[in-house]
Amino acid sequence: MNITAQSVHDSLSKKLQPTFLEVLDESAQHAGHSGSNGTGAGTHFRVRIASVQFTGIARVAKHRLVYDALQEFIDQSLHALAIEVVDNPS
Repeated sequence: MNITAQSVHDSLSKKLQPTFLEVLDESAQHAGHSGSNGTGAGTHFRVRIASVQFTGIARVAKHRLVYDALQEFIDQSLHALAIEVVDNPS
């Protein structure tokens, strides 16, 4: 499976209906590190997200929703995911 920032974005959009979403592929910054696939893409992502589904739940529960929404990618080759839940993105 070829994981792209767009495919991660599409999955999160569909499952969490975010009010703000930014997905960055940071794989190139981790070349040679554990989990790198040697291509510089598709293994390490940063997600900045806001969603009404996060209202009233703990930070760890918000992160769990994001992980659950991306489980198909985690099961393939997504190695690292940095999650930033934002209230009022700048």
